[in-house]
Amino acid sequence: MNYDAYDNPLIGRYASPEMSQLWSPQTKHSTWRRLWVALAESERELGLDITQGQVDELRAHIDDIDFVAAADHEKRLRHDVMAHVHAYGDICPSAKPIIHLGATSCYVTDNTDLILMRRGLEMLRAKLVATIDRLAQFAAEYRDLPCLGFTHLQPAQPVTVGKRATLWCYDLVLDLDELEHRISSIKLRGVKGTTGTQATFLALFDGNHEKVEELDRIVCRKLGFDAAYAVTGQTYSRKIDSQVIDVLGGLSQSAHKAGSDLRLLQSRKEVEEPFEKQQIGSSAMAYKRNPMRSERMCGLARFAMSLSSSAAQTMANQWMERTLDDSANRRLTIPQSFLAVDAILILYRNVVEGLVVYPKVIAKHLDEELPFMATEEILMAGVRAGGDRQELHERIRVHSIEAGKQVKEHGRSNDLIERLKSDSSFVNVDVTGALDPRRFIGRAPEQVDRFIEDLVDPIRRKYASELNRKVEELHV
Repeated sequence: MNYDAYDNPLIGRYASPEMSQLWSPQTKHSTWRRLWVALAESERELGLDITQGQVDELRAHIDDIDFVAAADHEKRLRHDVMAHVHAYGDICPSAKPIIHLGATSCYVTDNTDLILMRRGLEMLRAKLVATIDRLAQFAAEYRDLPCLGFTHLQPAQPVTVGKRATLWCYDLVLDLDELEHRISSIKLRGVKGTTGTQATFLALFDGNHEKVEELDRIVCRKLGFDAAYAVTGQTYSRKIDSQVIDVLGGLSQSAHKAGSDLRLLQSRKEVEEPFEKQQIGSSAMAYKRNPMRSERMCGLARFAMSLSSSAAQTMANQWMERTLDDSANRRLTIPQSFLAVDAILILYRNVVEGLVVYPKVIAKHLDEELPFMATEEILMAGVRAGGDRQELHERIRVHSIEAGKQVKEHGRSNDLIERLKSDSSFVNVDVTGALDPRRFIGRAPEQVDRFIEDLVDPIRRKYASELNRKVEELHV
């Protein structure tokens, strides 16, 4: 490691080796060479003067790339694609004359980006499915554990720990739908020529339009795609990049929401993310157990979400058939979007698999607020016992105000129930029985069951092979 140069933390600290390798120079330029092989082989099959020996020579050297030689060529030529054409030709002398025949630079650069993005989405899908599975397990385990609900970050009607987890999980299910759509819809740029007109290929095939169209189809099939985009300029529409990065940004939104909730819950000591035996929460405050993983997840998600606007601007600013101001931007935004979301999903799964729930703390917080929430049921019970609804409502209002004053102004416990029990208006009402929190959670447990049955179980069946994959360890 060179400690005198910037080290991208997405590589050094956060993302998986698998995702880092996908966006490596080796993978990128090997893919360029696969594209050159596919082009030469397809042109030969359609009758151009290319020998099988030339194709075999190209195929034999797909992965042995001399990056030093390529860098020397680029320093001289000031063109990265032509530098690699020459580096390839140096070790494939008989094939050198036909490398890149009829193609423009975007034949290798754009098609490679599409190939890598599709593969990257597939890699993220595996992690996403595993996270959905683990989060659903957590939801099922705590399906009926009542906890305080919140609206406006103020105490509200109780929910359950499991039901709240389904909210996080459902966001990921929606993200999976979007991810699958993008995977299925990505095509290749194909063989389109300098401005997308295929003019050079039409010249190579002596004006034979059918062969030019067949060349496009054959190359796509050889690279594992069903089709190419119908029309392109020099580049495929940068809207594709924007759509893909938007999916990644959406997944980041889901992770940020869940991470924020977990941080709030940890501050209340209700739910806690994993904390290792020798982990240090603070360099100064030795007692601290900070939600470091959830905080990191939120920080990375914020970065990934910000890249959506960059992709949108790049698409909007592509003039006519193309402009090169996209190149430097895409070298940053596309790989880093994938690396960031890869790291987010590693964190998300790690956090979910190690979540610790503290039922007694949850019950304590619920008990502090439940008297106020039980007043409507107490009111109805009083009416059923023969009381006047309006009079009972007024008694509850007066007692509630006084109980709230005890809590807010004097720091005392909520004594509303004791006040109501001592009020003769409620002598025939089981005030204490109204405090069972399970009377206030509605269908939360059943909603958890139905959510898992209808949405998660089909995902588990569809991606059963992905659920047993090795779990990546956190780098730091």
